[in-house]
Amino acid sequence: MKAPGTLLVVATPIGNLADLSPRARESLSGVAVIAAEDTRHTRTLLQAAGVATPLLSLHAHNESQRVPELLARLAAGENVALVSDAGTPLLSDPGFELVSRAAAAGFDIRTVPGPSAITAALAVAGLPVQRFAFEGFLPARASERRATLASLAHEARTLVFFEAPHRIQETLADLAAELGGERPAAVARELTKTHETVYRGTLAQLCARAQEEENFARGEITIVVRGAARAAAAVDDAQLRRVMGILLKEMPPGRAAALAAQLTGAPRAAAYALATGSGGAREHASPADDQEMP
Repeated sequence: MKAPGTLLVVATPIGNLADLSPRARESLSGVAVIAAEDTRHTRTLLQAAGVATPLLSLHAHNESQRVPELLARLAAGENVALVSDAGTPLLSDPGFELVSRAAAAGFDIRTVPGPSAITAALAVAGLPVQRFAFEGFLPARASERRATLASLAHEARTLVFFEAPHRIQETLADLAAELGGERPAAVARELTKTHETVYRGTLAQLCARAQEEENFARGEITIVVRGAARAAAAVDDAQLRRVMGILLKEMPPGRAAALAAQLTGAPRAAAYALATGSGGAREHASPADDQEMP
């Protein structure tokens, strides 16, 4: 009996056709069929790469109908590739049902990594990238979009969105209104293409620029927004005084302040100021203790 086939999830260029990796080209040449979001778009890529593999459409409107056929081909021992129009499949693109059902059926699924507008935009935005949240496309309806953004107002991670050119002005205005016009952000358009442009500034500045520059609303757009600053936790002054009163009976002010800060969430400097300004606190202090705090 023939061994089952493998499903290859293949990343394709987000604009520059030269970004198709040698491994991706080899993978697309070696499978029995390529499931593509738009066969016309993918055919252009394949022709440029010299690949003649047959194509089968798989998009948001027919994925449920296509999946059984593709699973049957995998079961028959055929290798299948999954691609989207640009970048890495499944990221705001079709393919989730195919991958999840292939995984549930026990088929081997492998990735052929490559371009992604998400990581490309993060790399050039000039904003923190240690932690980020990808939110895909925001709702098209203004009320739903604003509600979604309001729910993200206190998100500390850098935020990444995709947006359609004709909605970029409205979206930037809503971002500024819900997240704050002073929030740093970047808008990357046409990444890897001839007219690649990255606009950086506050949301208010970007909103104004989008209204002034005609080219701002052209091409594929990715928005990157810095996360919210973590608000300092409210300090319970009475609790801090109680904790310091106990600790100062057992240790010098510097050490008491450090421990009280950990226990209450208060700034260490505030705890130390309270310690050195309270009656009787200085009797435990030494010059070394005082040097613990700047």
